[in-house]
Amino acid sequence: QVHLVESGGGLVQPGGSLRLSCVASGFPFDDYAMSWYRQAPGKEREFVARVETFGGPTYADSVEGRFTISRDNARNTLYLQMRSLTAKGAAVFFCNIPTLGQWGQGTQVTVSS
Repeated sequence: QVHLVESGGGLVQPGGSLRLSCVASGFPFDDYAMSWYRQAPGKEREFVARVETFGGPTYADSVEGRFTISRDNARNTLYLQMRSLTAKGAAVFFCNIPTLGQWGQGTQVTVSS
């Protein structure tokens, strides 16, 4: 059974950094592209970043240059390093398997002073 567990969220000040993790199980992790999405209260879930099986990343324009997506296939883990976070309140970050349509439960990130 496919299982995705995100962690690493929390409260951070504007301009700060945070690293999210997503541990995957139940499928051959290194055979699948992986993505991060985020959802703020009352808003649609939006794409943040994607990494291919070979590591090639793509980013939403809003996070390009500040966020870095990476993967450790030996640990079945997806990461999102976030820097220069802006004060946009809270959002829940989800990891996703694009071709399987599977989602984790999410981890909340709040950027506030």
